[in-house]
Amino acid sequence: MIVGDGRLGYAGGAPYDRVIATCSVGEVPRAWVDQTRSGGLIVAPWGTLYGGEAIVRLTVDGGTASGRFTRSSAFMRLRQQRPDLPRHDAYLNGHEWPADGTRSTTTLSPAEVGGWVEQFAIGLQMSGAFWSVERYDDGTYTLWTYSTDTESWASADYEPGADSFAVVQAGPRRLWDETEAAYYWWHGQERPGFDRFGLTVADGMERAWLDSPDHPVPAVG
Repeated sequence: MIVGDGRLGYAGGAPYDRVIATCSVGEVPRAWVDQTRSGGLIVAPWGTLYGGEAIVRLTVDGGTASGRFTRSSAFMRLRQQRPDLPRHDAYLNGHEWPADGTRSTTTLSPAEVGGWVEQFAIGLQMSGAFWSVERYDDGTYTLWTYSTDTESWASADYEPGADSFAVVQAGPRRLWDETEAAYYWWHGQERPGFDRFGLTVADGMERAWLDSPDHPVPAVG
């Protein structure tokens, strides 16, 4: 079965040997697993809200689907899973930056977390978070990170050639601290590519793992 944009429900003709998605998902629909025979495959672009995306190849065994990511991808998100993200002005509560944020500095450049696989690895660890970039004419920029509940935000200022970077964080989640922890975990695992990561879908839950289903990707925060 080829799954195009907008199809989440059940289709006639199941069970299928293959379910191939032509749009990206952040959660594998239960209907896809149910409609794939044991030993069959689900192939889909998959990515977190934070960013980064890769093709996942899942083998179905009863009610469970599990397998590795294969390579990077960049597809339009499935219509029913497209997020309606809060606007920037929902976070500062009408105050000018830095509002009620706490200032600090970091030696981790915002540029270091912007790669596609870096975003993917960070996003696996940081649920309910997303980012945007505010660029300036002199080549500097601010990386903004937000929580979807509008309670937390962080800004990290990038300057070419700098050794340290200004950070401001506010809210119950310290989102830049989480970003650093997620990045350094990935770095400490020898900077794995997409093909070392995998995904298991079972019992209404999804679990990302590194190298083996026995080694789930940790959550930060």
